[in-house]
Amino acid sequence: MKKIPSFSIAESWFREQGWTPFPFQKETWKAYLEGKNGLLNAPTGSGKTYALWFPIVLDYIRENPDYLKKHPKGLKAVWITPLRALSQEIRQSAERIINDLGLPLSVGIRTGDTSTRERSAQRKSMPDLLITTPESLQLLLASKGYHKTFWDCRAIVVDEWHELLGTKRGVQMELALSRLKTLSPKLRIWGISATIGNLEQARQVLLGPESNAYNNSVLIRASLDKKIRVVSIIPEEIETFPWRGHLGLRLLDSVIPIIRESKTTLIFTNTRSQCEIWYQKILERYPELAGEMAMHHGSINKDTRIWVEEAIRNEELKAVVCTSSLDLGVDFAPVETVIQIGGPKGVARFMQRAGRSGHRPGKESVIYFLPTHAIELVEASALEQAVAKNAVEDRIPYLSSYDVLVQYLTTLAVSEGFFPSEIYREVKSTFCYQGITEDEWRWLLNFLVMGSQSLQRYDEYKKVEADPDGRLVVNNRGIAMRHRFQIGTIVGDAHLTVRYQKGGYIGSIEEYFISKLTPGDVFTFAGRNLEFIRIKDMQALVRNSNKKTNKVPSWMGGRLTLSAQMSQLLREELYSANLPPAEQSEAIRCLAPIFRRQEQESLVPGPGTFLIETFKTRDGYHHIFYPFEGRFVHEAMGSLLGYRVSLLSPITFSLAFNDYGFELLSDQEIDIQAIIDNDLFSTAYLLDDLQKSLNSTEMARRKFRDIAVISGMVFTGYPEKGVKMKHLQSSSQLLFEVFKDYEPDNLLYLQAYRETFEHQLEEGRLRLALERIGRQEIVWKPCSKPTPFSFPIITDRLREKMSSEKLADRIKKMTALLMK
Repeated sequence: MKKIPSFSIAESWFREQGWTPFPFQKETWKAYLEGKNGLLNAPTGSGKTYALWFPIVLDYIRENPDYLKKHPKGLKAVWITPLRALSQEIRQSAERIINDLGLPLSVGIRTGDTSTRERSAQRKSMPDLLITTPESLQLLLASKGYHKTFWDCRAIVVDEWHELLGTKRGVQMELALSRLKTLSPKLRIWGISATIGNLEQARQVLLGPESNAYNNSVLIRASLDKKIRVVSIIPEEIETFPWRGHLGLRLLDSVIPIIRESKTTLIFTNTRSQCEIWYQKILERYPELAGEMAMHHGSINKDTRIWVEEAIRNEELKAVVCTSSLDLGVDFAPVETVIQIGGPKGVARFMQRAGRSGHRPGKESVIYFLPTHAIELVEASALEQAVAKNAVEDRIPYLSSYDVLVQYLTTLAVSEGFFPSEIYREVKSTFCYQGITEDEWRWLLNFLVMGSQSLQRYDEYKKVEADPDGRLVVNNRGIAMRHRFQIGTIVGDAHLTVRYQKGGYIGSIEEYFISKLTPGDVFTFAGRNLEFIRIKDMQALVRNSNKKTNKVPSWMGGRLTLSAQMSQLLREELYSANLPPAEQSEAIRCLAPIFRRQEQESLVPGPGTFLIETFKTRDGYHHIFYPFEGRFVHEAMGSLLGYRVSLLSPITFSLAFNDYGFELLSDQEIDIQAIIDNDLFSTAYLLDDLQKSLNSTEMARRKFRDIAVISGMVFTGYPEKGVKMKHLQSSSQLLFEVFKDYEPDNLLYLQAYRETFEHQLEEGRLRLALERIGRQEIVWKPCSKPTPFSFPIITDRLREKMSSEKLADRIKKMTALLMK
């Protein structure tokens, strides 16, 4: 092994910038140059990009001391980013080092935004350093001669690994890395992750559970004392009966002084529709901010997003209303302040957003928390505790995602073809597929070649052929082209492009929202009021409108739920309402009027108590349960309990839920004592009862649509000619029914049920919650009217039926009656 170069080159460069390298950066340089693989854990804004670009450059200098006269061409390092928006920033960091040191290295970007011309040039001559996404990396593996592209690659860096872990994009990366390790023996694999609870497991998933790479690896933590200050925006008047009203807009005037006192402020919202509403309402109330404020979310066109990012960097904007599109590590040095609208539902997400302010080593991050209803102040208090304890969530990795594996094997068959025995060893070395059996492997190969037992008669499912030497290949050009178009694991509702009738691209909206509009309807999007004209060729044609409107696109990805960590912290803070005021946080003390009113009607639960409330209104009999476990767990628990109650006596319910609890509403009264006596919160027969209670077949059928798309059984269409979602749904439903009736042991069919319970219903969390309730004293409080805790749940039900104005009027009347 060649001598490790001294760090003097890097340290001199840091001095020229007026910086000093952190110990974690030096530790990473040393480990990389010693040939180790690893995972670097460092907070946003700590210089983690330079921790890995520098050793890659130093390694090049060591291997090519005569680089000025003789520069070997070819790909030397690949930097994976989960967001295309980050690629320019990463490129600038690399080029800054290369240009300052006078190195002949080239840096290229290959993402969905890369032009056909540039991709073609890269095919002829790859840049030395390539920045790409998981999907674009898979496309490279689908290219003829890909092994020549990667054979001398020395480094793969997977940035923001915590964002990929626990997703099928992360599984994609595991498979790609298993192939590249074989192709390039000198390869070093490094991940960069913000703090998550299960860092050791994150390293294992990245590098393989038992591979040599894992044994020769390190986990480096940047022990930087990053100060985060949480400031809750507390309403002057606390509503005794809080409701999720106006998305916190009652506090809009409190936001403006914060914006005016800061150079640049990021206002984070949880959903794109919330982002649109806040942007519009601020400009309506404060028109003088026009030109100084912008909006940023994933459905706005790329050019506008890039302009906003540049404007932040150049301090040309006072405020940007945004979503998670600006969560990740883009270097916005001038951002002074961050405002979070509503509970972010997770500690890691909150800390990531907080880190956008004071985005420099040693600087304090300040984040303002604006509650969208009063009880969210409990979340604010819980977040302050989480920041103080540095308590963050685990990311749970996927296991046995056969749809991703089918797609990957097709990718290899499209390019060079593959020998099953060789690839089986690689696949089994990954975390996701460590448990795959030879029988399952044979089933998957048969599925690729014959289309599974029940589809053998249909040639369209026979995509892969076996050569005489046993290599599996795709010989049909049409199949290969369709597969390349469909590589990826992000499956959502079909998107329609939104354009002006006379041209001009605005962004994209999911089909299900547009399908509810009729010509002439006006909706708000990208900060403009637009009149819908018609749909043409997967495009929604619009014109500007002066009409006011309450219609804002909602995106299917907008249903956030409390994480397990956040739920636990929330319960602990809520229980503190029973302590003396001196032992409470400021936010909990501010909620004293709500807690007093809650105690008058019912009680504020403590750690050993599980609360059930019942009361009657003109809508029927309300039965409210408070697990404080997040909306996904409550949806499952509510359905489960409803089913078990119906076994005692025939009764039907409608279900409503939020992050704090759930409601069973019926025209008959439930005997709550019977629920307690019959132990209906038991974990016994949980899976069976869940399947019966939730119409799990219908949920699995919807999940199967995604699996069918990822595995390539259903084709989503060519660009600009996408297949409508209802057609995708009907095609996948047909396959689902075939497998249900004729092939119930089909691995992809069974995967749909498994993912429904593990990921959608969070069956593991539900089981733990039921076990906790089993240890608590169940307290049933018959109430004469709704309580402050129940009010947000019952008003959320009305939201489905009423416009926002009618809802506000109805809630004012309800509140007036309750206050009597």
